[in-house]
Amino acid sequence: MTEATNAAAKRQQPGELAGKPRPDNLVHPDNLVDAGIDELPAPEPTRVGRRRGLVFLGLCLVLIGLNLRTVFSSFSAVLPEVTSQAALPGWALVVLTTVPVTLLGVFAPLAPALARRFGAERVLLGAMAVLTAGLLLRPAELPWLPVAGAPGPGHLPALLAGTAACGAAIALCNVLLPGLVKRDFPHRLGLMGGLYTTAICASAALGAGFTYPLYTATGEWTLALWFWALPAAVVLVLFLPVAVRQHPVRHQAVRKGVNVWRSAVAWQVTIFMVLQAMMSFSVFAWLAPILRERGVDGATAGLIVSACIVLQMLGSLFAPALAARFGDQRTINTVVALMTGGGFALSIFGPLELIWVWAGLLGLGQGSLTAVALTLIMLRTRDGHTAAHLSGMMQGVGYGLGSTGTLMVGQLHQATGTFTAAGILFLAVGLLAAVFGYRAGRNRFVGDPNR
Repeated sequence: MTEATNAAAKRQQPGELAGKPRPDNLVHPDNLVDAGIDELPAPEPTRVGRRRGLVFLGLCLVLIGLNLRTVFSSFSAVLPEVTSQAALPGWALVVLTTVPVTLLGVFAPLAPALARRFGAERVLLGAMAVLTAGLLLRPAELPWLPVAGAPGPGHLPALLAGTAACGAAIALCNVLLPGLVKRDFPHRLGLMGGLYTTAICASAALGAGFTYPLYTATGEWTLALWFWALPAAVVLVLFLPVAVRQHPVRHQAVRKGVNVWRSAVAWQVTIFMVLQAMMSFSVFAWLAPILRERGVDGATAGLIVSACIVLQMLGSLFAPALAARFGDQRTINTVVALMTGGGFALSIFGPLELIWVWAGLLGLGQGSLTAVALTLIMLRTRDGHTAAHLSGMMQGVGYGLGSTGTLMVGQLHQATGTFTAAGILFLAVGLLAAVFGYRAGRNRFVGDPNR
């Protein structure tokens, strides 16, 4: 191996596991697991030149994270307006809330292969270009593409295509960004991981909190959704010179680590991830419509969802360190799963005057639940290679099956005309998450005999 390759490999050492993970590795999403850890030669850090260039790169990565959840929360904030003004059929609402989450699982496995061929930076640039295009396309009117059952203008084809493009782009960013943060900032993992995590949570809060006020200010739901293409386009322009300066090097995938697909522990962790994803993305897709159906006005509903997501940020900051302090995580996994399922159910049929309490319980529970599920990637594996494989398994299966949560909520609402059945559903999902969280929290490791 060359000196450059050896240097790059050394820079990756902070992410490798040796028994108990270091506290600065317990930041999520995906706990900064590097998707390119099995590549030879090892990927080199991004070429940025001076220290100022490294700061600029860090800013770009954080700003990319700030665009990864507005797609979900902005649409739900104006869902009643989109439904009525665009004359969307019932099945379209279910598809539009389910497809982007499903695509997170479908496109996640493609990210490492694309990065080996074109370089992670250029793939990220392409993903941001697709995300910007999808956000621009999503509210467009295409009258030459009418859809049966939708008598209004041709918004539905653009909504479907734009939403799908956004889901595919976000899937690539989800996989590649943690590895870039880890590789380029090995001595600032705590700081950069915290900034990146906060940016992703903030993107969901911004989409939920500002989309409806944009609608009321402009009177057009299309303009409210188009707005979110602006920050994505800004990041695309900023990141362009960084990405084009990189010279991609062909890499080979050398598989190391145990076969996680044959591990009972890996499946317990993955099912725990599936159940938390079912609730997490249903919050983004349906909490605002749930509140508005209960009589909360659009602006207040957006503030409640934003506050819920801010509390998710608090839960995600403290839960990983708390989970890592114990020999096993059975208690914390069970508690946060029940908090999430109970908070979601109470938001649907609990007393409306306590809605801020229910949303707060849901936010703290959901943020902690997501964080501890991702922290198990590090706590249930003994080395970085196995952690990367478990992360890939969790993303592919977790997001793919996790999208069934938004699907079932939509189907139940269509069938019953209310969200009451969805509340019962989330009580059941929360209980199941507690069961699998208890099993996944036992002090066992992927790859151990009979594990």
